[in-house]
Amino acid sequence: MKLDLREKEGVAILEIKSELTSGGGDTILREAVDTILASGRSHILLNLSQLQSMDSAGVGELVASYRMVERFGGKLKILNAPSKVKKSLTLAKLLPLFEIFDDEKEAVASFSTE
Repeated sequence: MKLDLREKEGVAILEIKSELTSGGGDTILREAVDTILASGRSHILLNLSQLQSMDSAGVGELVASYRMVERFGGKLKILNAPSKVKKSLTLAKLLPLFEIFDDEKEAVASFSTE
């Protein structure tokens, strides 16, 4: 898995490319979120537009990342979730947990209203 990190208006935007699966992808996401939080940023937007696949370990890591960010007083939101990701989150009854956006500008702005 490859990650790209950029910042926009105080929001860390983490672009996940390739797979979020057991055996590496889940660990890479955890380390990236930990690094972002350690730098003092607590608003994180996960851009999943280039995510090709996600297994149960990936879903678990999304939830673990969400909880970790919350413990630091922040928010983790999702941008451009593919339909298969939305379906996985719905089946796991996790969709209400995550705010999902299709527009980056709207997603970034949502952090400033909290």
